[in-house]
Amino acid sequence: MINRVVLVGRLTKDPELKYTQSGIAVTRFTLAVNRTFSNQSGEREADFINCVTWRKQAENTANFLRKGSLAGVEGRIQTSSFDGQDGKRVFMTEVVADSVQFLEPRNNASADRSGAAYGTSQNDQPYYQNQQPNQQYQQSNQQNYTRTNDDPFSTGGGPIEVSDDDLPF
Repeated sequence: MINRVVLVGRLTKDPELKYTQSGIAVTRFTLAVNRTFSNQSGEREADFINCVTWRKQAENTANFLRKGSLAGVEGRIQTSSFDGQDGKRVFMTEVVADSVQFLEPRNNASADRSGAAYGTSQNDQPYYQNQQPNQQYQQSNQQNYTRTNDDPFSTGGGPIEVSDDDLPF
């Protein structure tokens, strides 16, 4: 059997970090995922998907993601049920996240004085995102892209001729 989920969306509110009685970290958050199609009135709708992550991944998620953060989640769907306060059976579906990817650098308010944003990934590896591009590097790259005579793929502006024998399918 296969039960795998991959989502990319934005958090609807700040993640909630809690600890179990045995001291295990658990974080719950809701991810808003846009649908790929529009409704009859031409508007794009979104699904709001409840997610939960555990242990160190839960702590990292709570520390580095905020409302509106873009995140990628990989995990599995889990269903459960319990009796509500009114005595009715309540069913719950959520994604248990094995991996949460932080898809945007931290906001500028969290950047240090050198302009670099930093933190840890889900594997506790540090990452660094330079907020200020190197001007000299950008200028030299722009010069390289404007010289078309060195481009081996340049066709001189005309159409590319490809025969059926050249195609692999």
